[in-house]
Amino acid sequence: MPLKCIAIDDEPLALALIKEYCSRCPELQLLHTFDDAISGSEYLRQHPADLLFIDINMPDITGLDLVRSLEEKPMIIFTTAHKQFAVEGFDLDAVDYLLKPISFDRFAKAVAKATEYYDYKMKPRQAAAENLFVYSEYRMVKVPLADIEYIESLEDYIRIHLTGSKPVMTLLTMKKVLEKLPAGQFKRIHRSYIVAAGKVKSVLNRKAKLISGTELPISDSYAGFINEWKKV
Repeated sequence: MPLKCIAIDDEPLALALIKEYCSRCPELQLLHTFDDAISGSEYLRQHPADLLFIDINMPDITGLDLVRSLEEKPMIIFTTAHKQFAVEGFDLDAVDYLLKPISFDRFAKAVAKATEYYDYKMKPRQAAAENLFVYSEYRMVKVPLADIEYIESLEDYIRIHLTGSKPVMTLLTMKKVLEKLPAGQFKRIHRSYIVAAGKVKSVLNRKAKLISGTELPISDSYAGFINEWKKV
């Protein structure tokens, strides 16, 4: 089933381009287009959509303020000629950020990302347990669960350590990321560490040694992991 989408942009040529690009993507169903933010927001409140393409810099209300005002937020892809809005846009968990003039290839990549993320959200948790989606460096990143070695807490952020690639930093708590991970595969062993149980090579003296050679402490509060790991 195609994603139901809406486009809002005060520039007629930009709006026409998005409409034409949507017509070339069978995974999209464009419900309506609007050249002012107020009309678009009123329509959205009555007709929920899966995906919203919205310009940021508009005269009546900015795209950022419109998104903040929505109680039920669709997936967001911001479109703008102003690169400096990227940081604030991704603070609103935008799926992507398209800088004008937008090429069809770049548009298609953003749509593919939105489609993949939508499928991830719609699947039952166990069926979706192949990837973790997080926001990092102002973009949504897909992290394969099979690549995760361990997760490290850094106050309000976490660092996801991966096999064969650099770590991914994201604004997320340990509690929240655990809710997104399959419980049988990932275990908390310390207030600062979550480990992929299958990546643990040995346990000795309250330390978990990973296949990669990294050693992580196991705190008293999570000592039960040792017996759980023996069953993995």
